[in-house]
Amino acid sequence: MSREDEQYTDFTNVETQRTFLTAEEFPEGFYGSPRGVNEPVKNKETPWTHGQQYYSNSSYEFRNLHQDLPRQFPAAHHTHDEDNKDREEPYKDAPL
Repeated sequence: MSREDEQYTDFTNVETQRTFLTAEEFPEGFYGSPRGVNEPVKNKETPWTHGQQYYSNSSYEFRNLHQDLPRQFPAAHHTHDEDNKDREEPYKDAPL
């Protein structure tokens, strides 16, 4: 296969940054800030694209590694594991 035939893809960490969003700690500014007092807080300024979502504090960052493994602690938070999916983007090619 020649170099011209290879399809370019970004590194998985670049794809993850585009797909999974992190919440801002203080989206309305620092505590007591007069900025935006009369405006609602905006969580995202750019339009949503397919597959974008926020990280949950109660989910695993690398879900493929924890696929089909239940939490060990009684009454632990649900893992958000999707039963109908074995792998997710951008880690579909990652070995199990």
